[in-house]
Amino acid sequence: MRLSSILTIGGTFAGAGAICVVAAGFAVSAIEDGSRRAVRDALDARGMHWADVDTDGLQVFLAGTAPTEAARFSALSVAGSVVDAARVLDQTVVEEAEALAPPQFAIEILRNERGISLIGLVPATLDRHQLLADMSEATNGAPIADLLDAADYPAPATWRPALRYAVRSLGLLPRSKISVTAERVEITAMVDSAEEKRRVEIDLARRTPEAVALSLDIAAPRPVITPFTLRFVIDERGARFDACSADTDEARDRILRAGGRVGLSERTECVVGMGVPTPQWARAVEETIAALAKLGAGSVTFSDADIALLAEQGTDPSLFDDVVGALEGRLPDVFALDATLPPLPDASAPVVPEFIATLSPEGQVLLRGRVASEQMRSTVISFARARFTSGAVHMTARVAEGLPRDWSMRVLLGLEALSHLANGAVTVTPEVVEVSGKTGRNSAGAEIAKLLADRLGGAERFAIDVTYQEQLDPVASLPTPDECEARIEEVQREAKIGFEPGSATIDRAGAAILDEIADILKVCGDIRMEIGGHTDSQGREEMNAQLSLERARAVLDELRLRRVLTSALEAKGYGESRPIADNATEEGREINRRIEFRVIRPEPVAEVQTGLESLEHKGEEGGSVAASQDPPSDEQN
Repeated sequence: MRLSSILTIGGTFAGAGAICVVAAGFAVSAIEDGSRRAVRDALDARGMHWADVDTDGLQVFLAGTAPTEAARFSALSVAGSVVDAARVLDQTVVEEAEALAPPQFAIEILRNERGISLIGLVPATLDRHQLLADMSEATNGAPIADLLDAADYPAPATWRPALRYAVRSLGLLPRSKISVTAERVEITAMVDSAEEKRRVEIDLARRTPEAVALSLDIAAPRPVITPFTLRFVIDERGARFDACSADTDEARDRILRAGGRVGLSERTECVVGMGVPTPQWARAVEETIAALAKLGAGSVTFSDADIALLAEQGTDPSLFDDVVGALEGRLPDVFALDATLPPLPDASAPVVPEFIATLSPEGQVLLRGRVASEQMRSTVISFARARFTSGAVHMTARVAEGLPRDWSMRVLLGLEALSHLANGAVTVTPEVVEVSGKTGRNSAGAEIAKLLADRLGGAERFAIDVTYQEQLDPVASLPTPDECEARIEEVQREAKIGFEPGSATIDRAGAAILDEIADILKVCGDIRMEIGGHTDSQGREEMNAQLSLERARAVLDELRLRRVLTSALEAKGYGESRPIADNATEEGREINRRIEFRVIRPEPVAEVQTGLESLEHKGEEGGSVAASQDPPSDEQN
């Protein structure tokens, strides 16, 4: 009886315990499910679908990949607002950040009369002191305001050549803005004249580094043209402008189209300038050119508001009267027309006196014909020697009587016109001054026409036959860097620069070759070139390297003595490291002992790893990003 009671009581307690365990399990599950659902709903309400929620008893686990650190923190805050924050366990991770893009290195260089300002972002490795020193040297000590920031990222390979090019360009442009990036240099500047603009544009374009784009916007003030001159001719050579001036771009286009309508085919430079006598200049030119075309041949010369129309000998007088009368009625009131129809020549007339001056391509000047007096003969010689090289003037002209009163003036005027040419001739007669020849300046023909029209007057006859040739142009004919390198190589192909055995002393034959190379470099101008010294493999490597460097420096010094600008030349010694022939033979060793001139070109652009991984990797290797960078050098600016 007692045993059964005990068993009954024990069974009752056991059953109750089991029921409690089951009830507790259901309670825990209910709490877990409730917490999980509540946190999940709160996260979904805020769009945090990336987060996974799980529970284990009273603990709430957050997992998943957060897009950012801020999103991760927000998810923990949301979960902590639903359940006790102490119950929330963070098992989330943050999505790996994209590789950091390197900054865009760029400099704005502003230069005016007050100095230079530098604004922008540069690599931390840039030698700022050297950059400022180079700018100061290029601009003759102009004050510099350095407002640059620096970033510790590797610079692209073209950054240094682009910056070096910008610094050199700055020396040519006292009023300029130069924008520099690794890929592009943009130059905006103001110069004093159209001629200087052309020279600067050609100079800047030929020195542009490879792999660097160049944008030029060089402006020049409109010149003051006094007198405002235009001359148009129709003769056996066709229609052409000897001189062309316009007050606006629109007027220039109208004038050139008027010439094109009557047969102008050659490309013509028409100067846009100030000083026009009336805004109706283009209209007057159009009307006069059209009238000249109706006559068939002749010339028309504008000098401010005075117009001189000269018909060709033999023109029908009735046609001449009709055309001139109609033109007078169509011209604006401010213009005065002087139209001339030359009479037919008289076969019984005496021989016409003349004075002829000839300028040869070598600079020799020959003066022949007639002058008015012995004193005038001396004056002509002195004037010619002042305009040309004194030792190159030869006079064979004789003194003659009966010459026109203005003969001496016409002779001196002809010589002045001839001085605008590279070579040619001028013929002076009582009726006409004729100038012909070749020039290296596009504006020479217009300058001669302006000179003759101003001094002779629009009614006087003169003829101009001037041809522009690019090879005579001291700017346009400049060789490219590659052409300069090829010319020097051609000189050394015939005979190379030699040295005394085992020394850096240039021998006599080498000195003669250096004379030729110096002449080439003077023509080439400011081009970055390397003078590389090379030896054969005999002797110790260290001694050969030093000897090659000394020889390269000796060549540089000799060029400097020959008045070659050497600021863009660099001497380097390569010793025996770059043979071009077999050092096992005497012939090969002789070939390897050489001096080479090479244009310095920018290094090819290489892919640079600049992401976060790269920076962290450098930090692990060098302790910090800055520590992993190469130390700055002279070449890094």
